[in-house]
Amino acid sequence: MIHHNEMIPQRPAPRHTLGPVAWLRTNLFSGPVNTVLTLLALYLLYLLIVPTVKWAIIDANWLGSTREDCTAEGACWVFIKARFTQFIYGLYPRSEIWRANIVFVLFFALIAWLAIPRLPLKRWVALFALVAFPVIAYVLLHGGHFDLPRVPTHRWGGLMLTLLLATVGMVCALPIGVVLALGRRSNMPIVKSFCVLFIEFWRGVPLITVLFMASVMLPLFLPSGITVDRLVRALIGLTLFQSAYMAEVIRGGLQAIPKGQEEAAAALGMTYWKRMGLIVLPQALKMMIPGIVNTFISLFKDTTLVMIIGLFDLLGIVQAALADSRWLGYSLEGYTFAALMFWIFCFSMSRYSQYLERRLNTGHKR
Repeated sequence: MIHHNEMIPQRPAPRHTLGPVAWLRTNLFSGPVNTVLTLLALYLLYLLIVPTVKWAIIDANWLGSTREDCTAEGACWVFIKARFTQFIYGLYPRSEIWRANIVFVLFFALIAWLAIPRLPLKRWVALFALVAFPVIAYVLLHGGHFDLPRVPTHRWGGLMLTLLLATVGMVCALPIGVVLALGRRSNMPIVKSFCVLFIEFWRGVPLITVLFMASVMLPLFLPSGITVDRLVRALIGLTLFQSAYMAEVIRGGLQAIPKGQEEAAAALGMTYWKRMGLIVLPQALKMMIPGIVNTFISLFKDTTLVMIIGLFDLLGIVQAALADSRWLGYSLEGYTFAALMFWIFCFSMSRYSQYLERRLNTGHKR
């Protein structure tokens, strides 16, 4: 019972939900022009989807192990089945694939643990992922310790190499980008000039040139007797290249933070690094989640360029398999498989970034 001197509690405005027919009439068939455009779009989708489904699923070849088993008119997924191990692990010895599988399981388990909010011990898991996991992965994949046969890096390939290049590049480029962004906004002329030159230099050259220089030209400047593994050179080139782009993304987030917040923190006696680490950077990184993830996705796709220096990532190993005389003519199936793998990982990163935006409320809504 509400008395005459009491305020009625505020209630949310009623939400009007439309039924399926009403929604279609309102959004797709609201007038003659929208009706024609909707019917035309449906017809184009019919022309695209029906033949694709027929080729990829209905008329496809699924069973067998040789070219002779591809007798139907649809896609020959037998080619993918026969080469699947090579597409995932490259030329890694089949007897040692269990080592790569352990690394895969640990990698995805750590990603899932850090991504699911309800799981505990986030800091310890993150510390393990940054410190212990790289050592474990290197020992397992490269071998040479604990009676594990040594597998040289030129035999690494496929999806395993793509994930390695992308993960190392992402993990290393983010902190370097943060330091470069802070340095570019610094009041110290030497530090600022160095950061500006570094960023503009790496942003001014294409990644293909960077990889070519790292693979071909860098060994010429090293002292005699000192060699750097080709994979390590590619990782360094990718990291330096992407860190320059990451620095500009983060600098945009830093500029979006009102200057009064840093001034207020300074008035409270906070040092520069405390102001950055506790006040400015957390807000800037939250605001820049779309830009950071966009850079990560770009890096993941740019890993295909390592083919020019003789590293066979997923796309490179697919192209090498298509050159086999036993499987000529099935390039569409190979490129479709590679595109699907890249889409799965890129789409997953995109969706998780959207989840982070909603969870951290990066829109700053009132």
